[in-house]
Formats: sequence, C-alpha cells, structure tokens
Amino acid sequence: MANPGDFAYTLKQQADIVRVVGDYVKLKKAGAQNFSGLCPFHSEKTPSFSVHATRQFFHCFGCGASGDVFSFVQKIENITFPEAVRAVAQKLNIPLPKASFSSPAEAKEAKLRTVLLDVHERACAFFQECLRRPEGARAREYLAGRGLDEETIRRFRIGFAPDSGFLLRDRLKGEFGEEVLRESGLFSWKEASSQPSAVSRQVNSKSLDSPRHSTNEAAELARHDNGGVEQQIPPFGRNDKGGSAEESTAINMYSKFRNRVMFPIASEAGKVIAFTGRTLSTDEKAGPKYLNSPETAIYSKSKVLFNLDHAKEAIRKLDYAILVEGQMDCISVFAAGFQNVIASSGTAFTELQARLLGRFSKKIVVNFDPDTAGARATERTLALLVEEEFQIQVLTLDPGFDPDLFIRRKGKDAYAAALKNSQRYFDYLIERARAQFPVRSAEGKVKAVNYLLPHIQRVPSRIVRDELAHEIAQKLGIDSAVLRQELKHAATSRSSATLKAPVESQVTDAEKILIRALASGAEMQSSEEHLSARDGAEEEFDPARQAQFALRNEGLHVGLATESLIEALLNASPEMTNPTDLALSDGDRNLMAAILMKEDEELSPERLEGAVKALRRIQLRRKLEQVQRDLQGRGLDSSRVQDLLQEKLRLKRMLMDPGLAAGDAEAQSA
Repeated sequence: MANPGDFAYTLKQQADIVRVVGDYVKLKKAGAQNFSGLCPFHSEKTPSFSVHATRQFFHCFGCGASGDVFSFVQKIENITFPEAVRAVAQKLNIPLPKASFSSPAEAKEAKLRTVLLDVHERACAFFQECLRRPEGARAREYLAGRGLDEETIRRFRIGFAPDSGFLLRDRLKGEFGEEVLRESGLFSWKEASSQPSAVSRQVNSKSLDSPRHSTNEAAELARHDNGGVEQQIPPFGRNDKGGSAEESTAINMYSKFRNRVMFPIASEAGKVIAFTGRTLSTDEKAGPKYLNSPETAIYSKSKVLFNLDHAKEAIRKLDYAILVEGQMDCISVFAAGFQNVIASSGTAFTELQARLLGRFSKKIVVNFDPDTAGARATERTLALLVEEEFQIQVLTLDPGFDPDLFIRRKGKDAYAAALKNSQRYFDYLIERARAQFPVRSAEGKVKAVNYLLPHIQRVPSRIVRDELAHEIAQKLGIDSAVLRQELKHAATSRSSATLKAPVESQVTDAEKILIRALASGAEMQSSEEHLSARDGAEEEFDPARQAQFALRNEGLHVGLATESLIEALLNASPEMTNPTDLALSDGDRNLMAAILMKEDEELSPERLEGAVKALRRIQLRRKLEQVQRDLQGRGLDSSRVQDLLQEKLRLKRMLMDPGLAAGDAEAQSA
C-alpha cells in the first residue's frame, strides 16, 4: 500500500491509470469520468470493466476485481507490488530511488533473495555449459531420444549436472559465501568433526550423507587436503576472526544434483528459482529418478507453475490453458506448437497454483497420464479447479501414452484432434464411476453415487448442481427414490461453503449515498472542527462533512453490512486525499469501488438528508424488533413488561413521524 511521502505514493499521483490500463485493455469513454472495456481477468462478451479517470481506480462488475494502477499491473502481469511500482515507473520514464527497508531483517531477506536469484542464474549457465562439453554427451543423447531439438533445449535452458560433486561448488565459491550456497538448495553438506585427519573426515562425511558417491570423488576430496592443485580454497564463510572452524566446512559441501539432466524452474517473471534433475544413472544408489530443489527463500513449489513464464501470453490470448503433469510432457507439448501449456512443479496441483492460473484464464484442459495414478491426480485436480470455478475439459489419451510419447509417436496433428475432442469434466467423472462401479446392480449404483456426490457438492452454482444430479441419475439408470433423494440433497446443498449474495446487493441505497458522500471530500478530515451547525451543513454544502456529522453523532452505521467500510472512511487520516488509498479488506475495497464507479446522480442536500432519515428508520425498526423479542421472553415481571410496552409504543410513534417518511424509499435494497 502506498503511503504519503514514499515513492510509490508520489508515483501514483503522477500515473494516469487510463493510459496504463489502455496498454492492456481497449477502453471506450463511458461517461464524464469513466472508461469501459472487456475485463482482462475473466472471459466476457459484454464490457463490465470500468476505469475511473478522476479517482484513478478500476473495478469489474463481473468478477469483482478492483484496485489502483499498481494492483492492476500486479494482477495482469502476475508480479509483486515492488515489481509493479518499478513497471509503472518505467512506463512513465521516472527513475527509481534506492531501495529502503523497514528493518535490518527485511533488508537481509531482500538481499538474500536477490543473491539467490544470481546464484541460480550462474548455476543454470554452468549446467548449460556442461551439456555442451564432452561429458554431456550422454545427456545430449537422452534429450535427442526424447525428440528435443537445439532450439527447444536453448529456449528451456536445459543443462547437465556433471557427476562430480564439487565442480559447481568450486565455480560459485569465489563469488558467494557459504551461507548463501547452503540457502540455495543446490548443495548438501556434512559438518566436520574437530580434529581427525582431513582425508578420512571428508570421505566418511561423504559416505554418510551423500545419496551417491564414487572413488573418483573420494580421490578428489583427497586432492584438496594433499597438496593437489585445488588445495588453496578460499573459505566460504570466513568469520571476523578468520578462524578455521568456519573454513573446515567448505570442503564438506557437495552438489545435490549429479549426473542429471537439469530442467530450470522459472518464476512467472522468467527468473530461474529452482531445478528438477532427471538422473542418467541406472545405479540403484543414484537416488530418485527426478530430484527437485527444496523450498528456499525464492522457491515455494506450491506457488509455481512450470512454463508459466513462456505460456502466460498464449493462455491470455487463447483464453484457456493445457495442464499436464510432467516437465517433459510440458516441453514436448509446447515444442509441438501448443504454447498455452503449463505443468505443476514437483507437487500435486494446489489451490495457490489454481489462483495463479486463474489470473490469466478460467478455462482449462487437464491432460494427465491415463494410468491409475494419473487418473487419481486428475480427480484431485478437478475437485480443486471446480471449487475455484474453472470451466474444465479433460483430455484422456490412449492407454500407455503420456502427452510427450503421444506427440512423438502420433504427431502434433493427432494431439490437436484429441484436444479438440476433450470431454466435459463431469462426463469424465461419470465414465470413471461407471468403470469402477458397474451400475447393473443396486450396490454398484450406490457406490457410483457416493463416488460422485462430493464432486457435485463442490460445484458453486446450485443450478449447475441440479442439472448434474439429473444427468447422473439418467446416465447411471437410477430409479431408486432413495438415491434420487441423495442426489437432490447434493444439488440443494454444498459441503464446502454456503452461497451468499454479493455484498453489494445487501447494501441499501442510503448506505451507498453516505459512502459516496464520505468519499467525496477533497480532504477527508477526521477532526470535528467546522462542525458548528446543528445539522452539520454550512453555507456551502459539503456532503462529506454532513455525512460525518450524522454518522458520528448518531452511530447510524453500527450493525450494517457497511459498518467497517464507513468506519474506515470516518477515521481516515487528514493526509489521505483519495479513499482508494485506505487500508481496507478486499471485500470492503471491492464494495467501495463498485459504489464509487456508479456515481451517476449528483449528491444534493436533499438526497443526503433522505439517506440519513432512511438509516434512522432502519435503526428504529431494529430497536422495535428487539423490544418485541424481549416481550416474548419468559419470567418477566409486570414492571418490566410495562416498560417494554411503553418503549414499543414510543418507537412506533417515531416510525410514524412524517419527517422520516421521506427517507423510507432510500432504505430499500439496490
């Protein structure tokens, strides 16, 4: 969030959001201050995306996305806030200031992330270099056998990690300290004991900790301690005193990836942040077939989609993504011309990955392996994508064919045809149910229904759930009243969350008018100076001041759906000149954006007074309802009953006051 006085705040005042958004979205004038276009964050045919030129914010009435110029660039480019600030500054040709941090810990973390990106870039270049060397011959043969040409290898920066455990370490140790190399996830190590002979210490450490070792590596360890050419190794983590305890651990560090084809994993911005290594060894001690980088300060596998950096523009343009399991599958599909393909990176598909992908498109074709494990992965992924409201198709290839093998054997045209004939996700699930549980018997039908019920309940739309329940009953030949009742129950309820109406539809016109009034002040003062008039109005009508006066003195917003938003507007700092800069929840921010974007009627004293009267009536009705509930309570003595009856009569008389009648219409929902 930009704060007054910092660079982002100043930059935001200079940025023209209409111009910035116009680089991504075709905008048309739609009123005095509004511009509209097709929302870039969800698929639509009728424009529901608006940009407010004066208030400098955007809002989509279709998907609810809203924010300022920075959040727009963040969302459409899938980058962090600092990166969005940098991008906007570059568009305006405004030089960036030196980075500043709120604490030494924050500065250290930022520096570590920057250095780790550098480490991974250097490591990636090293692996690429090794692939071109004579020792990379077998890796080149493997890649050629998988049908990858030089252009594809170069595009994906594929490399080779040599069998030696020390070449990468020795390449990097002169530039980076030991602490950084340990944090990189590229190395393993064994702490040295204090005094034993260096050679035995190193070899024993290697045999204990490494998943794989050789006599060549033992000899290489010995060379470091026996006068070999590599004896004079600069210490990685030399302490201030220059002690040898720190230096002794450097030689115990060895490469995690050895004798493997290396596939870099990049962030959506294209920065290398991790690796997957595919072993070339058949030795049982070689470790797993695929070895992935551990999580680091720059890499969290649940938040990364492999190839998104290359695929995001094609996904946005075609408005759908192809999701495959493995990196080789992804590379092969991409090389065949289907550039909107991505893969989960060393993990099952996650909610965070779904949300990341959803920023580019809400349509997806899931193409996992057709084997049992692939089918289970498909079901898990479908369940997650359904809850995130994706439009899903499932592509099931011939038995025994993953996407990579299918394209190599049958060609890209055959894959294109299969893609075109992908089936609706629930048709796929019904087929799976029929295959696992033969529905000829009553028991089979029960099992099939129980298998499908959780999937139905994840569907957000009740209408769609009802249609699916009817379709399942028909396709499974269910005529049992009990099973039909189960399906009907699944269609009318959800196991995950209760559907709620949009917050905006629960807000009265009166609340919207007062929110507009509070946001209208050129300076949203939190002090009560100038509020000398009885009704808060002075000679020159100021809607913000009048709304503040009524709300602060009568608390008319307490208990309303908009209470937190109105409270934030009332307590805004005097320096806060734009309400969109307030620190709000996502819900309140979206609600305010939706209200302010529809400033189609002028704020007059009469409209504002009518809104205040409407909220007074709402408050009186609530008090009356509470009195009526109290009267229904047990054990009331006659004195208490009499007091409640008198209060009820008083509230009814107040509600009948003609002075409040004018505001009654304003209390109706929008």
